[in-house]
Amino acid sequence: MAEVAPVRAATVRDAWLEIRAAFRNAGLPSADLDARILVSNLAGLEPHQLVTAADVALTGALKQRLERAADERLAGKPVYRILGWREFYGLSLALSEATLEPRPDTETLVDAVLPFVRDCVARKGCCDIADLGVGAGGIGLALVAGLAEARCTGIDLSPAAVATANANAEALGLSGRYHAVEGNWFAEVDQTFDLIVSNPPYIPTTDLASLSREVTDYDPMLALDGGADGLDAYRMIANQAGARLNQGGRVALEIGIGQSEGVRDLFEARGFALAGTVADLGSIDRVLIFQPV
Repeated sequence: MAEVAPVRAATVRDAWLEIRAAFRNAGLPSADLDARILVSNLAGLEPHQLVTAADVALTGALKQRLERAADERLAGKPVYRILGWREFYGLSLALSEATLEPRPDTETLVDAVLPFVRDCVARKGCCDIADLGVGAGGIGLALVAGLAEARCTGIDLSPAAVATANANAEALGLSGRYHAVEGNWFAEVDQTFDLIVSNPPYIPTTDLASLSREVTDYDPMLALDGGADGLDAYRMIANQAGARLNQGGRVALEIGIGQSEGVRDLFEARGFALAGTVADLGSIDRVLIFQPV
């Protein structure tokens, strides 16, 4: 394990430059960004202030925190796992060992369904949402934060993930309209919904070994392993979603690369029609939206 030398700097800016150099020397692919995020957050500064306002003296306590964080990053721990939180769709979400770290690609799902949520509210005065496999709660919380008339029930097999999502809802002041419960898909929930959303596990089991250690060592396997072909979760959702949708409802799902046709076939076989396909910022099909025929 590479280690950073004890921080010798006298100011926050110099500590940032030291740690950035250590990350560069270790060959971290995002060395500059990692150093900027870690140091600015641990020092309580905005990233740009490392240049404009970081000539403040470095206290002993902050030195220790920076050294520990740098060592953890050099050992392979992801930046936001070190910090214990990550921003998603403008919301600060606490992470835990039971939750997938939310990625920017998943914000595509929120963007894709917000117009439907608004239309649903205009028609009915509310929109009831189910988020399957909540992790830290990002998708559902972003949707209810974006529209005051939206309500979300999160469902996750992991009790620890449920606890994390509910704690995030409480911290964001959204617990009145967001609640996560433990469940195996819809097995423990009787409610019907206007919208079902999910970023389910979709990585084929045999592909897991090719993922970086930053993923396999820190993201829960329950949120990654999609079975032999990566489509196990989509089969479950396709089998159950029809009975859980209100009239005019939709199902919106994040998918992996190359899975569009397979997921579409599963849902069409269960009486759904493809209502939309949305690409992410890399022009990769990332979200499929279905409606009952």
